[in-house]
Amino acid sequence: MNDTGSRPDPQHHPRSGGRALQIPFGEFVALMALLMALTALSIDIMLPALPQIGEFFALTNENDRQLVVTSYMVGLAAGQLIFGPLSDRFGRKSMLLTGLAIYVAGSLAAVTVEDFAYLFLARSVQGFGAASARVISIAVIRDLFSGWEMARVTSLVMIIFIIVPVLAPSMGQALLFLGDWSLIFNLLLAVGIGASIWSAYRLPETHPSGSQRTSVGLVTALGWIFTSRQTLGYSIATGFVFGCLMAYINSAQQIFVEVYGLGASFPLVFGAVAGVQAIAAYTNAQLVQRHGMRRVSHTALVAFCTSALLLTALSPFKPPLVVFAVLVASLFFSFGVIVPNFNAIAMQPMGAVAGTASSFIGSYMTGAGAVLGWAIGACFDGTIRPLAIGFAVLGLSALVTVLVVEGRKGLFRGE
Repeated sequence: MNDTGSRPDPQHHPRSGGRALQIPFGEFVALMALLMALTALSIDIMLPALPQIGEFFALTNENDRQLVVTSYMVGLAAGQLIFGPLSDRFGRKSMLLTGLAIYVAGSLAAVTVEDFAYLFLARSVQGFGAASARVISIAVIRDLFSGWEMARVTSLVMIIFIIVPVLAPSMGQALLFLGDWSLIFNLLLAVGIGASIWSAYRLPETHPSGSQRTSVGLVTALGWIFTSRQTLGYSIATGFVFGCLMAYINSAQQIFVEVYGLGASFPLVFGAVAGVQAIAAYTNAQLVQRHGMRRVSHTALVAFCTSALLLTALSPFKPPLVVFAVLVASLFFSFGVIVPNFNAIAMQPMGAVAGTASSFIGSYMTGAGAVLGWAIGACFDGTIRPLAIGFAVLGLSALVTVLVVEGRKGLFRGE
């Protein structure tokens, strides 16, 4: 594989894609953060409600409650394959609004279901619609920025984005004090409607249909993706790292409540651990311009693997809660540095087909994360051991993938 040929040179992609940003930069960052955070909100706000949902639907296997998360991820993975190419052809805004309408419909359906199979379907519809927000927000950023500037903007977006998983479990717990789990879906319905209105009135079209950049065919675009060692390799590595996040989300409620006995205070510890990603995103925004995406992200990946191996070594002894939380927080600090840089590196050669490339990267990352996270979560046995081993295996797999892409001499180089 190689990155040469007729593919456009990313170094010549203009900072603003030939189109000026038509809304204030701060508002743009906030809107992109909301669109990207829609998935985190839709997942993490559900975690405190999983036991109640299991009781409501009389689930006999407690691990089956994790399907409330996995079903959403299945729809999300499928939707990203659709909305990215369509946004390259028909423009970003129309496809975004279509997806948000589907998300709203899925949220409305979830409020009224009385069978777990229908909840699975409603969650899949939700995820399918939310895929437009996830993939198109990244494509919009790529339309307007490239290289380290894209990584910096992504990091700024993530500072706001990461506040959502910090607060979402506590929001879910608060809603459970007021009523049952259906209130959570009512809130998601309101957020979906709000995001639709904001996007409709304030988001400019950054990639209008009929422009020169939409003339690249889907087959050609996929050919560029699959023959780019950089794009394909970093997408695979990101999938491994994202699998760690999904494994943690699937298992967190059981680990904090059943293993460490936190009860209703579980959202506070979960939020504190997730909060370190905001610090990581801010740190990354400061470091990436000075040291380059590769050096910063490769260092973070090595740190991730080190923390995962240490957690694995301690797992048979059930480390105290504070030790477990600190090690997991260090893992997700590294995660918060790795993902925006890996995404930016993977997207860098794909300026002319940003929607399709973002679609492929997002769909693969989500699908791989859902499958790997479910496989690890389903192994929960009342201890932290399956999660710790999963972190180590997936982290090392990502490191090997990056080694294959870059070669030994390519690691830590300042680009």
